[in-house]
Amino acid sequence: MNTILKNILLSLLAAAVFSLVSCENMLDNEQHGAYTPEGFYKTDEEAEQALAAVYAYYSNSGNLYNIYFLKNLLSDDFWCGGGGRGDNAPNEQLNEYTFNADHPYLSGAFQSFYGVIYRANLILENVSGATPVQLRTIAEAKVFRALAYIDLISMWGTPPLVDHILAPDEYQQPNGDPAALWVLVENDLTEAISSNALHEKAGANDNSSYRITKQFAQALLGKVYIFQEKFADAIPVLDQVVASGKYELLSGNLYENILQYTHENNSESLFECNYLSDPQNTTMSLFALMTGWRTDYMTLPAGSGIFNGTWGFCNPQKELYDAFVSTEGVNGLRLTQTMINYEQFTAKGFAINSSNSLYSCEGYLMWKSRKANDEFVEGVFGGSHNNIRIMRYPEVLLLAAEAHIKGGGAQAATYVNQVRARAGLPPKGNVSMEDVMLEKRLELCGESVRFQDMLRWRIADKMSAQGTQTPTLLPNGTVTYAQLNSASVAGFKERHWLLPFPQAELTNNPNITQNPGW
Repeated sequence: MNTILKNILLSLLAAAVFSLVSCENMLDNEQHGAYTPEGFYKTDEEAEQALAAVYAYYSNSGNLYNIYFLKNLLSDDFWCGGGGRGDNAPNEQLNEYTFNADHPYLSGAFQSFYGVIYRANLILENVSGATPVQLRTIAEAKVFRALAYIDLISMWGTPPLVDHILAPDEYQQPNGDPAALWVLVENDLTEAISSNALHEKAGANDNSSYRITKQFAQALLGKVYIFQEKFADAIPVLDQVVASGKYELLSGNLYENILQYTHENNSESLFECNYLSDPQNTTMSLFALMTGWRTDYMTLPAGSGIFNGTWGFCNPQKELYDAFVSTEGVNGLRLTQTMINYEQFTAKGFAINSSNSLYSCEGYLMWKSRKANDEFVEGVFGGSHNNIRIMRYPEVLLLAAEAHIKGGGAQAATYVNQVRARAGLPPKGNVSMEDVMLEKRLELCGESVRFQDMLRWRIADKMSAQGTQTPTLLPNGTVTYAQLNSASVAGFKERHWLLPFPQAELTNNPNITQNPGW
């Protein structure tokens, strides 16, 4: 095991489940430790330790938990789920669009992004770049800073621009200018790519996607260009990732395993957060427990392989299922490996207990994100060692297809047809933007991309009634619906095109102006 991976893993094991740093200095968290910047960061080993701290913080399951539920429950793909009304009020508020600026996931995600930026800035200000290891450390830190800002800009619009370690009199930063923020991100990524210091996989079967690579940085840069509608700029960058030959789609019958621990760092993974199977150091992962089926309300057949003890949040909406069916039929290869309906559920030997029902479930359960027994470390409740995927190769192909359609390229059909072929679908001679939007929704459902796409495609207002009612799946397969909120209270409104800055940040920083409508 190489030194950087060892440092990453050891740091991950030491990380707490939640990162609850004071909001007072949310944009610039104080570093704790025995070393000062003046006396540290001088050697290759110290540079790698600093970089491992960035990996560990970014990969902290508590941070990713906030980000995952923020992005997925705000989309049109999922119902909140859970054991019943009130089981998790923050989740319900997100899914129903009844949240406000003091929502804990908003502040948690916002804080974690700036935590990444702070740790990256420590490296960028203190590592000299005198050796190849230090140059690589600097390049990876720039990618991490860009990664955090992509989410901040695309969801909050004008987050403060923090490109250095802030002095105490700089803590209260004003809103950032979007143009300047995007320039920072573009510069970070282009400099990291052009440094020739980033790792590159040896080939598609090289399982080293646990670390930042040149191709991951290129994919992010292409995404950044597309988010700004610089489609012509995105084409060559994304084409280079495809042409590198370092990534390929898993065969069609392995699709159901792309998010499973058995296929970590597979040929289509650009970046994953790496976790160990170590009973001495593994801690409970709420991320894993919350995203599995509500198994205490079910009877699981012997040998099912499904972990018995997860809590049933994020159940697919019927509209998502219907979108699959309209594209590939009820028995479609990708559909049946992504989610299962009630009939398929019972055919596999599963059942809902006669005294229970599945709240906030419309008759469909996610299959590709199912929780397997062996995903969890023996003796550690909820201790998942499955990696969390950050970006997969199909996203690159579909971003590239969008760039070609909007930027005058000619390869859109080629890229979309690769995704369709793996799904068992016939090729299309020509593809439209609507085709790309549909394929992306289906291929990447539940992988934290849909909400930001809906914002930039200006289709998020289709969720104007989301949260007015919720379904319940009865043991016999019947689905009933209950009224929740009025349309004036719930659902996507004009103010939701940008998320609110966390109330705690506004309280401590009078220089930030809240987004419109909040």
